[in-house]
Amino acid sequence: MWTDFVYAIGDAFTWSFGFFEFIQNYFNNILLVLGFVGFAYWMNMQHKLSKKANVPSEIKEEGFINWYKEENKQIK
Repeated sequence: MWTDFVYAIGDAFTWSFGFFEFIQNYFNNILLVLGFVGFAYWMNMQHKLSKKANVPSEIKEEGFINWYKEENKQIK
């Protein structure tokens, strides 16, 4: 009885992994492309938000020291 149950579970796993043979490597390629597109979108959005920011991004910029202590101060 237990042997049939274990074999049934094994057969179910074997059948379900047949799906991966059907899709081959296409799923991985789609995820890779989506990752690159998402990263490009994220970097573009980050660039736009960094341009809008009013805090210094470099230590060498004038007004860097104590810029966070003054309220409502526009640095750039």
